[in-house]
Amino acid sequence: MKSMTFRSAAGAALTVALSAVALPASAASAAQTGVVDGATTTSFGQLADAVLTERTAALLDGQQARRTAAPATKKARLSAGLTRTENTALSTLRTRKARLAALGEAYTKADTKVTVGKTRVASGRAIVQATETTTLTYKKIRGDEPATTSFQAHHELSFTAGTGGKWELTGIRPTDDGPRAINEPATVAVKAAALPSATPASTTKPSRSTAKPAGAYDYAAMAAYAEKYWSNYNPAYRKFNEAGGDCTNFISQALKAGGWKHAPGDGQDYRTWWYDTSTQATSWVGANEWSWFTLDAKRATNLGNVYDMGVGDVMQMDFDRDGSKDHTMMVTYRSSSGVPYMTYHSVNTYRKSVASIIASNPNSLYYAYRT
Repeated sequence: MKSMTFRSAAGAALTVALSAVALPASAASAAQTGVVDGATTTSFGQLADAVLTERTAALLDGQQARRTAAPATKKARLSAGLTRTENTALSTLRTRKARLAALGEAYTKADTKVTVGKTRVASGRAIVQATETTTLTYKKIRGDEPATTSFQAHHELSFTAGTGGKWELTGIRPTDDGPRAINEPATVAVKAAALPSATPASTTKPSRSTAKPAGAYDYAAMAAYAEKYWSNYNPAYRKFNEAGGDCTNFISQALKAGGWKHAPGDGQDYRTWWYDTSTQATSWVGANEWSWFTLDAKRATNLGNVYDMGVGDVMQMDFDRDGSKDHTMMVTYRSSSGVPYMTYHSVNTYRKSVASIIASNPNSLYYAYRT
């Protein structure tokens, strides 16, 4: 099915109410036949755009996003259950905004674009794949922030067809493996598990962070590579989005661009690190294996605080504290006041501050590496 794109500006007033997106009368027949017409797909996209735009607006400086009950006369609406869920989501996102403000970060406006892809309809239900691309503008609080941060996130929407040609959006869930996007509310409980054997880095911003000394590698080249290919993937490399995530593969590429050399040998041995036209070492694509190789080979050392990272340094996350590292990213910008900004794949993201990552994932463990 041809993809369809919708765009909203979250910094302006939310003129598209979630409850006001009308679906065509042919929706009920589509639910029975498995055929989705263009008008129905358009309506799915508009509703997804409205939900995600409202979430993002809850993070903006001066915005007070509130949900309005769906009028009974409209052709489409959020289900009662999802309405309650989204009310809670907006509350948690406003709390996240407050945490960010305490860390000295805020956003003044945002732009969201939603593209609807594959749609499956059967037995009165529609499952819709949607891609969100959002850019937020940093508020100039310190004056040295980058202009914007951007991310791409993928979502699965669940619709249920009712009587009279009405559809209800009953669920929306992220399908990416990386850290949650800044507008993705926290919903997963933290697992009780032993701490990893490695020592996590502190996430508390010190009064004075350590500047990165000169090293053996070209850190500017690493950052330039990551910022060039954060959303438009380098065709010279394979993608691993559908095989556990592309984050470590992407960071390995950037490290190679900055001077890291292949370490040949058995690809299953974590002490090797390489990539060729047909396969690659597990340490090239695996977060844990990358860490083991890096520390064993002394390509990098652990830092005690994430705010000590400089351009070209790497941060990893253990989302649920189960002892296994889940995500890898690189510093591609560091403000003069000592805030690192990360660029990564899964979710594809450009210059997201460490502060906003921690605010969105406060229960994760973080590991910082000086490359």
